Amino acid sequence: MTTSAVTRAVLFHELGGPEVLRVEDVPLRAPGPGEVLFQVEAIGINRAEALFRAGAYYYQPTLPGSRLGYEAAGVVEAVGEGVTEFAPGDPVMAAADFDFGVHGVHGERVLLPRESVVRRPEGVDAVTSAAAWLTYSTAYGGLVETAGLAPGDHVVITGASSGVGTAALQVARRQGAVPIATTRGADKRRRLLELGAAHVITTDSEDLAGEVARITGGKGAQVAFDAIGGPGFAALGDALAPGGTTVLYGWLDHRPAQLSMNWPQTVHTYDNSKIVGAPDARRRVSAYLGSGLRDGTLAPVIAETFHGLDRVADAHRLMETNRQLGKIVVTL
Repeated sequence: MTTSAVTRAVLFHELGGPEVLRVEDVPLRAPGPGEVLFQVEAIGINRAEALFRAGAYYYQPTLPGSRLGYEAAGVVEAVGEGVTEFAPGDPVMAAADFDFGVHGVHGERVLLPRESVVRRPEGVDAVTSAAAWLTYSTAYGGLVETAGLAPGDHVVITGASSGVGTAALQVARRQGAVPIATTRGADKRRRLLELGAAHVITTDSEDLAGEVARITGGKGAQVAFDAIGGPGFAALGDALAPGGTTVLYGWLDHRPAQLSMNWPQTVHTYDNSKIVGAPDARRRVSAYLGSGLRDGTLAPVIAETFHGLDRVADAHRLMETNRQLGKIVVTL
């Protein structure tokens, strides 16, 4: 199959809010050795992309003309020399372990190294697939591979209404653990309980460490999974059982993180690309995700679906309201 010389993609030429995003024609070459070209059917929106667009991510875009986007699902159009694991017509999704300023997948057709592509689980549609890889690989990699979450453990999950947060609730349940969700206001409490939280703590009005102590009979939680950091990080440590583990995977609060003096405890800073970028870990994540989606124990929560690349900016605006619960997806 031949490829056209251009495709449409989301770019930005300056730092800023959703208004800086543009849909433009960009050059598209045929796949080279070790590369996979696929036609995109759906893309997932992540907080990391908003931070990157605003210049607040852990690496900076190259401007003008930066690409954007970690997650996409679609169908293989062509493969380069040496690629034998994929063929035209295969349903695939992006395995987000790349610099998305260069390889950003918010476009109609995208070209990725084969190491950044995985097969979609059999029978799983594009919207579900676009909402699954980054959220579940982060939750699985952080909770299982890094923290060693075990059956019966209590785990505190901050930012529980986010895409990763709702995935973490399900991963915790699948491990036989007891998920304790935190949210700032009470408006999301009922929905978080419906989504698998055993308990919900409203941090605007309840004391985190005190509530965890009450829930656990004074023992504390074995694991905390945090997207926020900042001064509030110390309260998570206060909520841990002796020898507990915290995994910090995000920094929504850019102020310095403060450590609890409730020692001993282990603190991990988590980089998902470093964990699931390794071939063995990527294989484990793929197997875990596929089996969970098939048996129904993993089911991405879709907050809202927009249609068309021109709606990506609207999807970013919704994400920045923090009103959504779950993942925002854009279909093409």
